[in-house]
Amino acid sequence: MTDSAAWLRQPLREVVGGATAKALAAMALHTVGDLLDHLPRRYGEHGQLSDIGRLQVGEQATVLAQVASVTSRRMRQRKGTICEVVVTDGRQRLSLTFFNQPWRERQLQVGMRGLFAGTVDVRASRRQLTHPDYVIFGEDDAAAPTAPDATALDADVHLDTDGDIERDLLTLAEFTGYLIPIYPATAALPTWRIQKAVAVLLDTMPDLPGLTPPAVAAREGLMTRTEAYLTLHRPRSMDEVDAARRRLAYDEALVLQTVLARRRAALAETAATPRVPDDDGLLTAFDARLPFVLTTGQRDVTHEIGTDLAQTHPMHRLLQGEVGSGKTVVALRAMVTVVDAGGQAALLAPTEVLAQQHFRTMTAMLGPLADGGLLGSPPEATRVRLLTGSQPAAVRRATLLDIASGDAGIVVGTHALLQEHVDFFDLGLVVIDEQHRFGVEQREALRAKAQTPPHVLVMTATPIPRTVAMTIFGDLDVSTLTELPEGRQQISTHVVPAADRPKYLDRAWERITEEVAKGRQAYVVCPRIGDDLDGRSGVELGHAELGGAELGGAELGGAESGGAESGGPGAPEQHSVLALARLLADGPLADCRVGVLHGQLPSDVKESVMSSFGAGEIDVLVATTVIEVGVDVPNASVMVVMDADRFGVSQLHQIRGRVGRGDVAGLCLLVTELSDQSPARDRLDAVAGTTDGFVLARVDLEQRREGDVLGAAQSGVRSSLKVLRAVSDEAIIVAARSDAVALVADDASLNSYPDLEAAVTTLESHEQAEYLEKS
Repeated sequence: MTDSAAWLRQPLREVVGGATAKALAAMALHTVGDLLDHLPRRYGEHGQLSDIGRLQVGEQATVLAQVASVTSRRMRQRKGTICEVVVTDGRQRLSLTFFNQPWRERQLQVGMRGLFAGTVDVRASRRQLTHPDYVIFGEDDAAAPTAPDATALDADVHLDTDGDIERDLLTLAEFTGYLIPIYPATAALPTWRIQKAVAVLLDTMPDLPGLTPPAVAAREGLMTRTEAYLTLHRPRSMDEVDAARRRLAYDEALVLQTVLARRRAALAETAATPRVPDDDGLLTAFDARLPFVLTTGQRDVTHEIGTDLAQTHPMHRLLQGEVGSGKTVVALRAMVTVVDAGGQAALLAPTEVLAQQHFRTMTAMLGPLADGGLLGSPPEATRVRLLTGSQPAAVRRATLLDIASGDAGIVVGTHALLQEHVDFFDLGLVVIDEQHRFGVEQREALRAKAQTPPHVLVMTATPIPRTVAMTIFGDLDVSTLTELPEGRQQISTHVVPAADRPKYLDRAWERITEEVAKGRQAYVVCPRIGDDLDGRSGVELGHAELGGAELGGAELGGAESGGAESGGPGAPEQHSVLALARLLADGPLADCRVGVLHGQLPSDVKESVMSSFGAGEIDVLVATTVIEVGVDVPNASVMVVMDADRFGVSQLHQIRGRVGRGDVAGLCLLVTELSDQSPARDRLDAVAGTTDGFVLARVDLEQRREGDVLGAAQSGVRSSLKVLRAVSDEAIIVAARSDAVALVADDASLNSYPDLEAAVTTLESHEQAEYLEKS
């Protein structure tokens, strides 16, 4: 273990003292290395104030602002005083409230500038911080004490030995130079206390080895790793910050891309059974009965997949595509190819609704080619089977027998496919739909059911920007469908500001009735299921129940997966499926047949509702996001999304893709009660402004935290990326990928680069430990 490695692993209590270390531990910072990697989230300049307008309610915020006014008054309802200080960024104002602290009026004077930290709240429609911590800058821009609260600065931090707080604060300003680092902080540990603790580390930091090989660092013009940390914590200009961040980002990118390159190399050495179709077999018959011509993109991707399936090593490919781009037929053609070559193919879907939809679509596309073994079926036909957890025992037993005997060439299922007693005769292809809803251990559990490593195709209907795909799915080849099939209709999207213009919402319900009068159908999407109002709901609310089934039943009232139950402080109550369906059936949609669908209904009821809606027996389907993917009803032409601000950009794009799938253009209305000044309204305007899923995916990802961007990856990947931005660091990721491929091709063991090898091994072992823990 090198001296630098030992220093990085040193417990913080040995360096900054017990009290400070305890407060840092509450932020998951335990070692010197943890704190060194706790980088400022932004930098304040002495002449530049924070944007108060961007503060979010509930946020633990640190703002650089100027005192605009100071007033004190006695409280009316009880003894004591209130001191209210108003600070400004030059455009908007923020109130600082202090109870029974009269000295604040003397301490905080108009014109002073400083850092103010606390939890953002709203009172009387104004943002405020109650009892915030702060540091005031003096005339020379050095920090001045805020006595008596300055004593909160932890005496454990070994900046001085005489307890001179004013000198500590002056030293802080000397450390920061022209920029003030503002750290992710908590109420118990404001940014300036974190800055003091970091300062102790920087003064004792040894030379840190670089993870990027010297020749690569020289080519890229990278500073040393030690210089990078010093610069990020003690910057003098934003140019310095950018250069330092680039060094650490390159290290992170190279480590991750090397892990992925070694994984790809290992996969290439793994033996798999080539799956080459007969010249005049099932695949030929399937192509001949397709009622449409594949798009150029579909033909290109099917060629890529066919080439992969013919190799002696496993295919490992990601298929992503725009909503309605025709991924299903591409996946089915791959499955038919494997069946034609004597193997079996399995498709794993995250929900029963989606699995049932895939089963219906595939059997319809195959027609008599899905009737293998039946009298009169074509000789090349196979069987398509559905396996879910809710099937009757007899159906399930028959399906399992067909799978084990190999009679079922194509199997569609949910998590039920992963159970131990599901045995395949010769599983040659695994297709994972909506892959982000499955963990790595679930994907591996299905792959493990093959006698030899199967080919793998993972699909997503959420477009993924190139650099994010390289970061999360760097061990997969990527195929992209961007072209919509001929005849697919456009979807127009509009924001409905229900609070500002309630008549617009009335018009939305009128649009639905107009479409229904023309023989078409509609969706209404809500973020919640809601409470069962009277213990039962019919398949058609207020109308005859279809097939005697009652819609409602068990486990009502929970939030549907993907929809928040609550919108936070001051947020209006969200619309729910059950309550809104009843109101619509008794009100503006009284002349329509209204049905409801959500994930907590019994499987047979969900199937009945979807069949009824598909058959045109329900005019308006009020649903949760259970209809987000896989639901295909060409007659549905209009959709209303309630509380649309509760959904992400990409999710809204997926949801609206349920309309416009027939011969009539689609209409999507996004209902919100938020003002047009909120960030959520910006998201809705972005969705309304384009139907390009890749543009929206970038908008979506740019607004998220990096951990959320990488949500589809294992936590090992997320935790290894502290500086690298998967969305915006395209040049770094591309260069690091190229370097990683070259390094692994030259020596996969990385013996010439021990520091890089140690970091790569650490990440690989973290991922392996996570997998074993979840298995």
